Amino acid sequence: MVSQLLVVGINGSPHVRGNTAFLLRQALEECKKLGAVTKLINCQQILKDQKNPFCMACASPCPGKCFKGKELSTAFELISKTDGLLLGSPVYFGTVSAQLKAFWDKGRSLRGEKKLLNVVGGALAVGASRFGGQETTIRAIHDMLLIQGMITVGDGYYQDDCGHMGGAAQRPAEGDDNAINRCRILGKRIFEVADATRKLRVR
Repeated sequence: MVSQLLVVGINGSPHVRGNTAFLLRQALEECKKLGAVTKLINCQQILKDQKNPFCMACASPCPGKCFKGKELSTAFELISKTDGLLLGSPVYFGTVSAQLKAFWDKGRSLRGEKKLLNVVGGALAVGASRFGGQETTIRAIHDMLLIQGMITVGDGYYQDDCGHMGGAAQRPAEGDDNAINRCRILGKRIFEVADATRKLRVR
């Protein structure tokens, strides 16, 4: 029997019920409809019990001592088992939020252990205006995914076009019908590619 796919969304916004979280839920709901188990992680909540939320590169390879027994350890354990990973961030000065970057930087141990190798990833970003730095933010997320050895999802067929690079929205996201549709397609694309690449992930 084939096991259900796991798809996790990572909300890089400081707002757990804001624009970014709303769009991540749209994408995850599509994955759920297709049969995946879905989870949503809020970086802002996960980092609360960290003495220092920022990676100090205290040792190499990373021993993960700063997050052992903490919320971050539970989050990393979850995403190390995922088939698909969707990162979302508001645009802050043309790039990702401090919360998302801090969360990802702490994941050096995941990279050292190749936990995210061949996991399928996608990106979405929300800006204050239509051309408000969404694509540069998405590109920053893509770099983060590629360095973990992940498979990055972008454009699709004409009827399933999530955008050249991912989901780009203008706030308020609930009023951006184009972005909602594209984020739903992004979720579908992540599920489809994750399903097609199951054998590449050695767990």
